[in-house]
Amino acid sequence: MKINEVEQLVGVTKRNIRFYEKEGLLTPGRNADNGYRDYTDADVDALRKIKLLRKLDVPMEEIRRMQQGVLTLDDGLRRHIIQLEREQANLATIRTLCQTLADTGQQLAGLDADRWLAEMARMEGEGTRFVNIRKKDTVTRYAGPVIAALVFIALMAGLIVLMAWGLTVDPEDAPPLGLLIFLIAIPGVLIIGVLLALWQRIRQIQGGEEDAASKY
Repeated sequence: MKINEVEQLVGVTKRNIRFYEKEGLLTPGRNADNGYRDYTDADVDALRKIKLLRKLDVPMEEIRRMQQGVLTLDDGLRRHIIQLEREQANLATIRTLCQTLADTGQQLAGLDADRWLAEMARMEGEGTRFVNIRKKDTVTRYAGPVIAALVFIALMAGLIVLMAWGLTVDPEDAPPLGLLIFLIAIPGVLIIGVLLALWQRIRQIQGGEEDAASKY
């Protein structure tokens, strides 16, 4: 069957299906006539199992080891339960600290941050894991510039395609070749400029802003 049929049967997007294939969790055969993926009932069953385990947040590496027979389902799930219990205990510790901080009745203006950061450092030494703001905050900063750049590039690329299409529709009334190249070059230069600006912005985030965030 085709990937569209598998998507409907299992409720997993084509993008995720291809990702699982790339990771080696799913290995469909190929149609000898056209080379397209040809999914079998066994592939659908395997995908349902992958979906189940991923919805339980079982890591893909653990699923791979189960598929290879290195881990039994029982062993894999018990290992995952231990990890979940660790995360639950970690969240309970963070919750307790939040409650303690809230119970002080302090306002932000008078908050003794050094005292609480020192307490958190002590807790980290004992194994508590707090949010890695160096990773979380800087990754969030990428989203805006990248999305804006992609939208602008898509618009400029569409403009180039539209002008090229107009030339093929009515070549007799088309402007001189030199003028046409100039008109097409304008959005092309703008695309290059946006890509350079995006690259510089990412370097700023990876450099100064990330270094600044890491000090906290």
